[in-house]
Order: sequence, then C-alpha cells, then structure tokens
Amino acid sequence: MQLTATARSARTARTESTHGDAAVRETAGARPDTTSDAKPVGMRDTDGMAVAAFVLGLVGLLVMNIVLGPIAIVLSAIALWRGTARRGRALLGLALGVADLAVLAVLVTVNGTVAWGFGS
Repeated sequence: MQLTATARSARTARTESTHGDAAVRETAGARPDTTSDAKPVGMRDTDGMAVAAFVLGLVGLLVMNIVLGPIAIVLSAIALWRGTARRGRALLGLALGVADLAVLAVLVTVNGTVAWGFGS
C-alpha cells in the first residue's frame, strides 16, 4: 500500500500545542507524550514468572513433578523477590511447587519408585 504525497506529508507534519508554559511537539496522527499506563518490561517479566510458576506447579502435580516442582519454586521465588504485582499467583506457584515435591516424596515412599500410574 503506497501513501500519496498528501498522506505522507500529513503523517510527518509537525504540530505544536501548548500545555501551560511548556510547548509539546507531536507528530500528527501519533499519540502525544503522556504518562503511559504500560508496565515496565521488568514488571511484565515478573508477572509472567508468577503465572508460569503457578501453571508449572499445577501441571507438576500430575506429571514430571521431579522437574516442574523445583522450577515452579525458583520462578515464584524470583518473582516475589523482584516484587511482582501478582503476588498471590506467585505464592500459589510456590505452594504448588512444594506440593509437587511432597507428592514425589510420598510416591517414592509408598511405591519405592518415581514412576506412578492409576490402577494396579
């Protein structure tokens, strides 16, 4: 899609508006510089870690608890240490990671093996 000369010039045209004493330059069609509600990249990472810890801890109760439990514990600890906004989810991930290891310990004690299945 090609832009016409008028569209290109309108797109790149600069306008000036004043807010109080300060002059603010903005490109036509672009958002003015305002306070953004977007989270910083580091905060999004910690929120993602909290959610990943929760999901891995939950899945770890069913499969691969020897691997997913410790990963959930580490991710939730890092998310809590960095100050995630999803503190509850990180705490649930931590609890589920510990529960994964507890289930593993019970299975090893009862069955004498790390593998388990339903039925006899």
